[in-house]
Amino acid sequence: MSDVQALEDANARFYAAFAEQDLAGMDDAWAQEAAVACIHPGWPVLIDRARIMTSWHAILGDLPGGEAPEVSCADPHSTIVGTVGYVICKERVGPHTLLATNVFVLEGGQWRLVHHHAAPVYADKAPIDEDEEPSAPLN
Repeated sequence: MSDVQALEDANARFYAAFAEQDLAGMDDAWAQEAAVACIHPGWPVLIDRARIMTSWHAILGDLPGGEAPEVSCADPHSTIVGTVGYVICKERVGPHTLLATNVFVLEGGQWRLVHHHAAPVYADKAPIDEDEEPSAPLN
């Protein structure tokens, strides 16, 4: 299996744990040793692993008021730079589409999440012409 395929499989396991309300799978998806961070849509940043896992318990329905929405990943774009990989994808949550960035590190020979950030999408297209040449950098 290629490194990119292994990264994409780790991303798929994260979304499977999310969709299946699999708390053990969600815990396994996250790094145990590396520093972690998570930004759920509309939430402040969570930097402590214990707080991140508590947030997933709430989202996945383990705490009062929590109920897991239907969720899936679409159009993943994966990149690996050394022992860090990231996947940018569309995250479909119920009727909503979010953009997500999932950053992974190799830990114990497995890709593990160190950062998840999802945010709403308010436009179908960037407000620039995609065929236009980039302008010079600002100095």
